[in-house]
Amino acid sequence: MSAPTNTRKHRSDSFTIANNDEDSVDFHVAKRAKETPISETGSEQAVEDDRLSRMSQAVKTLIECMGEDTEREGLESTPMRAAKALQFFTRGYFQSPEEVVGEGVFNEKTNGDMVLVRNIDIHSLCEHHMVPFSGKVHIAYIPDGKILGLSKLARIADVYSRRLQVQERLTRQIAEAIMKLVSPKGVGVIVEATHMCMVMRGVEKAGASTITSTMLGSFDSDRQIRNEFFNLVQNSSR
Repeated sequence: MSAPTNTRKHRSDSFTIANNDEDSVDFHVAKRAKETPISETGSEQAVEDDRLSRMSQAVKTLIECMGEDTEREGLESTPMRAAKALQFFTRGYFQSPEEVVGEGVFNEKTNGDMVLVRNIDIHSLCEHHMVPFSGKVHIAYIPDGKILGLSKLARIADVYSRRLQVQERLTRQIAEAIMKLVSPKGVGVIVEATHMCMVMRGVEKAGASTITSTMLGSFDSDRQIRNEFFNLVQNSSR
């Protein structure tokens, strides 16, 4: 169920603002993963089991190289558990925006309204060190005859965040996916995240956060629309 929305009037436009407080364009990437050939002598499940087995063995090797005993009780099942966790963390490689949106596209005249979903939780793995970064994404778009179900915006963000990522690319991929799916007049995406590669290692700065933004269409060309988006996002964090 999507979060309740509040609507306010400004100039000749109305802005639909949704707060996402629920427990949560490289289309070719997911396509390539889905088209990976399956062995003629095996099944899809066999391929999955083989992948997990190889990942588990790799994790076991890493633990052994750390100087630990992988046969002791606390670590005996860790390689497979870690393999399954990594598979979950990167499941976006086997998903596409079209798949997660499904039938969640609707024809609707909105008269230039802006739709904004704020505070969508995202969790990803930095591709440089494979440690987590987590934060919030704010997504806005101005429909041009088609709208997305509100939860679909969160699902699109999840498709791209559940991969090895850099925040800059993640921000743009979300925006470009929405442009491709519903061809809106414009899209704006802001991501604010904390990177554990800056907290647990390196400069070790726990208070640092990174903000990235991508503006497409009218959000890029119209300063007034862009400023409204920024103001609405800033108001949500106060």
